[in-house]
Amino acid sequence: PDIYSERGPRASVNFVTAHDGFTLRDLVSYNHKHNRANGEENRDGADDNFSWNCGCEGETDDRAINDLRMRQMKNFLSILMVSQGVPMLLMGDEIGHSKGGNNNTYCHDSPLNWFDWDGLQKQHSLYRFTRHLIHFRRAHPVLRSRSYFRHQDVIGSGFPDISFHGTQLWQPDFSHDSRRLAFLLCGRHAREGTDPDDDIYVIINAHWQPDFFELPPLPDARRWHIAVNTMLGPPEDSHPPGREPALPAEPRILAGERSVIILVGR
Repeated sequence: PDIYSERGPRASVNFVTAHDGFTLRDLVSYNHKHNRANGEENRDGADDNFSWNCGCEGETDDRAINDLRMRQMKNFLSILMVSQGVPMLLMGDEIGHSKGGNNNTYCHDSPLNWFDWDGLQKQHSLYRFTRHLIHFRRAHPVLRSRSYFRHQDVIGSGFPDISFHGTQLWQPDFSHDSRRLAFLLCGRHAREGTDPDDDIYVIINAHWQPDFFELPPLPDARRWHIAVNTMLGPPEDSHPPGREPALPAEPRILAGERSVIILVGR
């Protein structure tokens, strides 16, 4: 809002990857660029990629590393799709397209840049996960606000439009080394209260150890339902809108290491 105060959240575009730089798959598979195929002795392309190879540079048969890479891709996609503003998805990220660590493929008319239609089957679980996220975003107006959050309860719902939390409710850790954060979107504030929605609770555990997160209480016998849990494998990692399974009536939930959970309260 300090930049687009007169234009609203939809004036900004959110993205994790773009046509320049690593693809989403390469962002979690390479620490360094591998651009020698460009004929410039690896001098071209950005050196700062803000990436992590999860323990091995490039392709590997290590199942634990590949599982972590898949989870990290789902984490990135999940956070992107629950952020206010316009989401931008790089073509091919929905099927885990890799350019072999090349972050500057402008000069190639080859599989480095071509869309691999076979990937729709080879990476069907990631494709399915991405579709569920997009449908979830479209189903919930609280994720597509026309105005900025006030961090206040202006309609008397009992919760502000957005509130931040940690492993304990109302106690977010915003320190520089924090790796655990959660936020609640009060659905009754959707579209300034004109289009009431479900509540949405997003849990982000970027730590390498699992931890319990307290859950906000829901009024009127409503329950939390699980839309996304990136710690789980398919098909339990995501569910279509309206078909999310209900959580047991517990005061907290265990978030796995390096995982994202998206809950919907109704």
